[in-house]
Amino acid sequence: MKACTTSVKNLWQENNRLQFAATPTLTPAFKCQWQPIVESFAKVMANSSAQAPAAPLDGVRVLDLTSVLMGPLATRILGDMGADIIKIEPPEGDMLRTSGGSGLSPVMMNLYRNKRSVVLDLKHPEGKAALEALIRTADVFVHNLRPQVMERLGFTYQVVSAIKPDIIYCTATGFGGDGPYGEKPAYDDLIQAASGFASASIPLTGEPAYAPAVICDKLVGQAVAYSILGGLLHRARGGGGQLIEVPMFEVAIDFNLVEGLGGAVYTPPRGPSGWPRMKTVERRPFRTADGFACILPYSSKNWFAFFDAVGRSDWKVRYADRGKRMAEIETLYAMIREEAPKRTTAEWAAFCDEADIPFMPVLTVEDIPDDPHVRAVDLMPILQHPTEGPYYAVRPPVRFGASPYRLRRHAPGLGEHTAEVLAEVGHVPKSRSLLADDSRLTS
Repeated sequence: MKACTTSVKNLWQENNRLQFAATPTLTPAFKCQWQPIVESFAKVMANSSAQAPAAPLDGVRVLDLTSVLMGPLATRILGDMGADIIKIEPPEGDMLRTSGGSGLSPVMMNLYRNKRSVVLDLKHPEGKAALEALIRTADVFVHNLRPQVMERLGFTYQVVSAIKPDIIYCTATGFGGDGPYGEKPAYDDLIQAASGFASASIPLTGEPAYAPAVICDKLVGQAVAYSILGGLLHRARGGGGQLIEVPMFEVAIDFNLVEGLGGAVYTPPRGPSGWPRMKTVERRPFRTADGFACILPYSSKNWFAFFDAVGRSDWKVRYADRGKRMAEIETLYAMIREEAPKRTTAEWAAFCDEADIPFMPVLTVEDIPDDPHVRAVDLMPILQHPTEGPYYAVRPPVRFGASPYRLRRHAPGLGEHTAEVLAEVGHVPKSRSLLADDSRLTS
């Protein structure tokens, strides 16, 4: 076939007259450039009804070499959207596993759902050969090992992409590889300290503090998931495979500085950093007569209704201007703190709902399953795990109208799917002991 040399501009000019034609005839140049794409698209459309995926990522295979929280959360998100998550674990299992039985810890019950566990010892040739066989069938390869560790194991992007050129290879690291921190270990507390999370409490208490949650790991886990989705879409549009780096440090800084820079976004600064409402000691859940609640007047209408309700109608003139309210937000929150104990939580809920003032009670983790909204949307159904018994199977919060979530697998035991997965890719291990113990291979 004659090579196509027509430029896009000339192609457009040549065929522009055809766009409104009832039955246009494609010119040779147009056919040369676009016919293969059109034919491919037509083939897909012709079979679209028969090939409609059951889930958004149905048919996508992910090799998951991550551990602890960050990476496993990312792959859980992908698995909940239908991806085939093959969790590669060392013979001793992921750090989250407990000893004995199935080795499932409480955190793993939801974090490891919709995954298959395969045990491979990547320090031995047979384990490496098995992983290479899996790579040939994979769409995504994701890990959160430090660069030097992956180099020693022999599965860098260069190696993996040589096996599967269109692979989406995602490395979730502590720090970007180009900077001086590139080889440093990273954990949630370290990133909270370095990214500005911990120092946010200094204006309030005089000391830095960690958030009482593994916040950076979970935040970066979401970034890993959306980055992989972007890589898959780029590949689907003809861009091929690629290396994606998701560094915890940079992701956490970016997250913090959305509002955290404040006036320091300019150079030189035009005001203090941060968001003023976040930097007052009076911003807190308020004690009611029988508990705690978030009472949050926001708009002028909200504040005026609240002033009337607590007998401070004269404050409507004093704080009619939004700028005045923002400047004296600490005084306003102190006033709510004084008024809140005069009513029960239920009484505040009734008043705020009637006045359309933002309000929510403070719930403990133990309270959440019995919350009426949580029950109504079936966020935490109780399901039966094959080995662990009944548990709260917290469903994904995002719901797809055309491809609803389905729990395909409960969290697996260590190596539960090793034999099954290796059989699927036609890999017969020469030495079973270098993959997993015999009981796991034959389970």
